[in-house]
Amino acid sequence: MRIAILDDIHNAWDSTDGVRRLREHVDKDGHPIDVHIFTAPFGDPSALRGCDALIANRERTRFTRELLALLTGVRLIVQTGNHANHIDFAAAKDCGITIAKASAGGSIGAAELAIALALAVMRHIPASDAAVRRGEWTTPSTPVLHGKTLGIVGLGQVGSHVARIALAFGMRVLGWSRNLTAAAAQAAGAERCELDDLLRESDVVSIHASLTPTSRGLLDARRLALMKPTAYLINTARGPIVDEPALIAALTAKRIAGAGLDVFDQEPLPPNHPLTKLPNVVLTPHIGYPTDDGYRRFAAAACAVLLDYTDGRDVPHIDH
Repeated sequence: MRIAILDDIHNAWDSTDGVRRLREHVDKDGHPIDVHIFTAPFGDPSALRGCDALIANRERTRFTRELLALLTGVRLIVQTGNHANHIDFAAAKDCGITIAKASAGGSIGAAELAIALALAVMRHIPASDAAVRRGEWTTPSTPVLHGKTLGIVGLGQVGSHVARIALAFGMRVLGWSRNLTAAAAQAAGAERCELDDLLRESDVVSIHASLTPTSRGLLDARRLALMKPTAYLINTARGPIVDEPALIAALTAKRIAGAGLDVFDQEPLPPNHPLTKLPNVVLTPHIGYPTDDGYRRFAAAACAVLLDYTDGRDVPHIDH
């Protein structure tokens, strides 16, 4: 059996326990598993000839009908992460390819980055660093997290980890998800409240919801207008959850104090994008999930799925 791991641009998979387990395993016919790791885009699909299964690193490869039709022999694609908008599921079904899920749970990296972005934009860390490098010695007065209210939009696994970090800072935590109960919020150390109330009361709003048809544009102009002028918005989830033009307008007019953004409507962010011109924004290039912990979790989850598949056991399917 031959397995290809795609788009390992950080050369992170080879040293994981998950890949080690794959290489030490033999399939049900007693054959060893051949694991090939692509640390750059595979280019010509013929490079995948002979592969029985693929592991997809997040959304780096777009599986169009045209590409899927060329993947003769591939019967399984293991998708890491919780999003699969890059896969043509109808085409995969037509080609007899199963899409399996290896979500690996919540991203600790995204949770930690959310707090880091809040600190960076609130304490003017990037601007202060740049000033010192220019030979300047400015000392801005900045707000702290302690004693402030953090509103978490999407109190799932990642949001709950953010809540625990925020509690260590001495923050009050509010939480909202569509199906969140008061008991579940309390278990995470948060208070459940309605989304509009969360936006009105929070000093920092951090987004950790999944991108779905119902969450797209969730924070629109009306909802952004509910935030305090001293409040900050943090987004390490998905860009389209926030109405980007409305956010730019709010930041430009200083109707909110600032934002820390790791995700955008279009990635990579185009040159001279309006967000790059705003001094009250800290931007990072979608670095929430590619961490040592994140890759270790992805490798463990994806390789567990493949071991089940090679041994003839059921695997978790994604069909849309």
